[in-house]
This record gives sequence, C-alpha cells and structure tokens, in this order.
Amino acid sequence: MSRIGKKPVTIPSGVTVNVDENNFVTVTGPKGKLTQQVSKETAIKINGSEMTFENVGKSKNAGAYHGLYRQLVANMVEGVSQGFTKRLTINGVGYKVAMKGSDLVLNIGYSHPIEVKAEEGITLGCEKNEIIVSGIDKSAVGQFAAKIRDLRPVEPYHAYGIYYSDEQVRRKEIKSGKK
Repeated sequence: MSRIGKKPVTIPSGVTVNVDENNFVTVTGPKGKLTQQVSKETAIKINGSEMTFENVGKSKNAGAYHGLYRQLVANMVEGVSQGFTKRLTINGVGYKVAMKGSDLVLNIGYSHPIEVKAEEGITLGCEKNEIIVSGIDKSAVGQFAAKIRDLRPVEPYHAYGIYYSDEQVRRKEIKSGKK
C-alpha cells in the first residue's frame, strides 16, 4: 500500500478541482488550467478543501499508481496556485546569456550563438549568468531546464558549463604531468 497515496491533498482558496466520469482531473487556478487522466484503479474523493485518493484496484501495480496519481494531482494543484521555477547557472570564460523577445540567446563556447525558443506554457528569463525557467506544469519545467542544461554539460575540472543553481558540481583535481 502506498504511503504517499494516503496523504490528503489540500486545495487552496482560488483553486477548483473537477473529476469527470472518465477519471479526468481538471485543476483550475489563478495561473492556469491543467488536466490529467487518472487510472480507474484509483478513486478520488473531494471533501471541501481536501482531496483524498483511494486504491480500488486489484492489479499488481495498483499501489504504485495510487501514489503516482496522488502526487501528479498535488503537483497540478501547486502549479496552478504558485507555479514552478528552475534556475540554471552559466559558468565559463566568455559565456553569456541574453533575452531576444521571449527567447534566450546563449553564447556558451561554440562558434555561433544558440537560440532557445520558449515552448508553450514555459516562461524564460535571465539575470547576469542565471537562466530562469518557470511555468505551471512541473514536468514540463523540469524537462525544458534539462534540455537547456544538455546544451553544455558542466565539466569537472573548471566547472565550465550549465548547471542547476542548487546542484553540487563534483570537481576533479587538475591533472599534472608529474609522476
């Protein structure tokens, strides 16, 4: 039995949650609207400002789905009320980031600048050597930040590259020619 699935999800004021007969959960809030289909093996009950999830399936994976869908819906509720943000840091000699409209222009050591276009539901920003990726869908924000990070992975000797602001970069000792 899932321990995460047993926790109730608190619905803040200004957020509405609707569940239809096909187990589609629609969460609407001040920042936007998100929809997710939930497995038939998970029952959802809304009591005032709390939402609980119940495992009604008999399959082998029913317990895992129970916790999974509870957390997905909890992320949806948090996203439409507060939103999600990922910060990336750029470190390197001559590495720069700038905004061009709603898109990013990265100078990260290649012979040409790289333009990163914002996807639907994603807002981009920059401050000095930081990139800010924000939106209401947690998985979309994380995936887009990972895509930017993969443009220039951090190298372990000088820590040049793009990395998450809260990431601990493992540094290696600089190689020497001595024996």
